[in-house]
Amino acid sequence: MTDRQQPGGLLPFGVVVVAGPSMRPALRDGDRVLVRYGAPARAGSVVLFRHPVRPGLLVLKRAAGRRPEGWWMLSDNPFVETDSRQYGPVPGELVLGRVVLRLGWPRRTRRQPAAEAA
Repeated sequence: MTDRQQPGGLLPFGVVVVAGPSMRPALRDGDRVLVRYGAPARAGSVVLFRHPVRPGLLVLKRAAGRRPEGWWMLSDNPFVETDSRQYGPVPGELVLGRVVLRLGWPRRTRRQPAAEAA
């Protein structure tokens, strides 16, 4: 994840670039999302948080539900288990904000060569 606006800046919003396949199909590698810093996590929402074991790493996951120890975060991609199944609940103080919008630009697709006339 790369973050264009650090929390505590002038605006409560920042753009984050998605890295990796863990949030497919909702988010794809290279997608840009708008994060509202300070917005509380809600069950079912995609949130930005600091990894509980590697605090320098920013992570996007879906908040599956609140537990006494913190938020249970899950990947949308069932084949990627680098989420709360691996590191447990995420304390609320590590949650930085909630994704409010995917900034979608049309993806360029590779054009097929034109068929030759027979």
